[in-house]
Amino acid sequence: MATGSAPSASSAEAAGSVGEGAETSQAVQDAGAAAAPSENALEEEGDIAADYIEELLDICDLDGDIDIDARAGRAYVSVNSSEDSNLRLLSQPDTVQALQELTRLAVQTKTGGFSRLILDVGGSRQIREAELAQLVTDAVDRIEVGGEFSVALAPMSSYERKVVHDIVAARGFSSNSEGEGRDRHTVIKQS
Repeated sequence: MATGSAPSASSAEAAGSVGEGAETSQAVQDAGAAAAPSENALEEEGDIAADYIEELLDICDLDGDIDIDARAGRAYVSVNSSEDSNLRLLSQPDTVQALQELTRLAVQTKTGGFSRLILDVGGSRQIREAELAQLVTDAVDRIEVGGEFSVALAPMSSYERKVVHDIVAARGFSSNSEGEGRDRHTVIKQS
């Protein structure tokens, strides 16, 4: 069952790109960021995505409730269920990322426009954000205690890099992204 909620302006998260053409996708994403979609357009994206995910869940015989939200110029679709659900099969980070890309393609096919939709399955985004926060803590400790000048993290999606940049800034350190394509990663330094 899909439900919509009013937009909130609390988050400025960036979505990641997967697979071939990630740099091209990033260029399109950057160009699209200048003109934020209207609330109606975000609601339409969310509805299309919810229909797509609902069909997928039916085909896979998985249980899940779908929630739609719009904030920070993005449609957010969350799939949740009870703890004893088999939805956890889809909640692995790589699986969620792949499903997000497929859902974006479904939205783009129907709307004709680029989608910056964010998909969460079973709270996987919150779990990953906690893991990223721990990676930042470990990197900051290596800089403060271990005396390292900078620490490079493993490659990750642009969404995850954005989360890391926000966590690093909140800790009073600086970070930047380096590398190209699948090797793009975040380097953390003292400010």
